[in-house]
Amino acid sequence: MAGEAPGVPRDKRQERKPPRRITPDYLQRAAMHYLERFAAPAAQLRRVLERKVVLSCRHHGDEPGQFSDLLDAVVARCVASGLVDDRRFAEARAASLRRRGQSTRTVAAKLTAKGVTRELATEASAVEPEDELAAARIAAKRKRLGRWGKGDPAANRRKDLAALARAGFSMVIARTVIDEASDEDGP
Repeated sequence: MAGEAPGVPRDKRQERKPPRRITPDYLQRAAMHYLERFAAPAAQLRRVLERKVVLSCRHHGDEPGQFSDLLDAVVARCVASGLVDDRRFAEARAASLRRRGQSTRTVAAKLTAKGVTRELATEASAVEPEDELAAARIAAKRKRLGRWGKGDPAANRRKDLAALARAGFSMVIARTVIDEASDEDGP
């Protein structure tokens, strides 16, 4: 066909190398490579490495369960060396989500989904009422709700309240943000 380089296969999947066999060194290098690019709690790192193990075992005909102890050892080594710290991850991720206007409930849910324990997620996402109000204002501004929206704020009040409630904010906070006077130019 015109425009195709000679000798280049049409199907990109043919170019993929087969997955490597699982060894302690390979898993440690894979963990280090992942942690160079992403901050992650221990549970997330384990899930990433488990996917590599399953893919390799599927290709080579091994049993994934036999690598469980090896996975535990690699994750424990990363935790012991300080590369993986669930508390540091939870606090940094919670602060980042808060700056984007996420509610306390949403922050806790997202941290739990990443593998942070419920207690630590609750602790890291807990904030003062003023901070929750500030996050609700950020969310309303990003979603163009209330005074930041187009049209008559009174006509869209119920929809705007519902949008903030779905975002995880309490009705008290939602009402406060939506009913604020539009002459304020705060965040």
